[in-house]
Amino acid sequence: MQATATFVNIAAYKFITFDDTAEKRPEFLAKCNELSLKGTILLTPEGINMFLAGTRADIDSFLAWVRADARFSDLEVKESFSDDQPFKYMLVKLKREIITMKHPLIKPEEGRAPAVTPTTLKRWLDQGHDDDGKQVVMMETRNAFEVDVGTFDNTLDYRIEKFSDFPAVVAQHKDELADKTVVTFCTGGIRCEKAAIHMKNVGYDSVYQLDGGILKYFEEVGGAHYTGDCFVFDHRTALNPRLEPSLATTCPGCNATVTPREQLAPEFVAGSVCPHCAK
Repeated sequence: MQATATFVNIAAYKFITFDDTAEKRPEFLAKCNELSLKGTILLTPEGINMFLAGTRADIDSFLAWVRADARFSDLEVKESFSDDQPFKYMLVKLKREIITMKHPLIKPEEGRAPAVTPTTLKRWLDQGHDDDGKQVVMMETRNAFEVDVGTFDNTLDYRIEKFSDFPAVVAQHKDELADKTVVTFCTGGIRCEKAAIHMKNVGYDSVYQLDGGILKYFEEVGGAHYTGDCFVFDHRTALNPRLEPSLATTCPGCNATVTPREQLAPEFVAGSVCPHCAK
């Protein structure tokens, strides 16, 4: 798909002091509209977050423009590809946080939690321990409905409903993870970076974030030790380990076509029933 797909989809973020968001908002919006990009950009005092789609040339032009600002010169991007534009609108929003945790003392630019690369993580999971011999425990930082689409095998999933619930949950389980290496992960790296910093702040001894999140893991090592797909917040609904959109399926109960988003409904049971049956 990469060679023939019309649209390049990018996900990128960076934690950095960004105190001129109001002034920059119209500039970002104008540039995206000029290049016919669609998606969402969040501008916050703690940094930037973006999900955008456009042609290869337009995405490259936009990234060159963003990286001309010294604060974002090293902005890292995860890419996937699609035949259709996955976003309907172009939005540039001002927010207080890139991802709401309600812990303003966390400032990732002042020192990131240790990160583990996808290739190193795969090796750890292959061998069952980190390089110091500690058991590796994968920890979800995503919301429960995202986890249900797919996650790493044998992961800790505390079924949180929103990310601001995370600090209280990890406080409850700190003692039972004292002798283990914890790797936090999320879709693209934002939540797991904040999560790992918070865990270090509250006394976790050995905690890492998965650098680049699930999407970077898929890009570099595929789906090893991962079951299912990765939920994304656009019309593709989820991406498989080849970074391709999840496919619709046919319900054997009523022969209806069930879209990836409909597959998330509680009425859907693979190989049995679907929301159409319920109607």
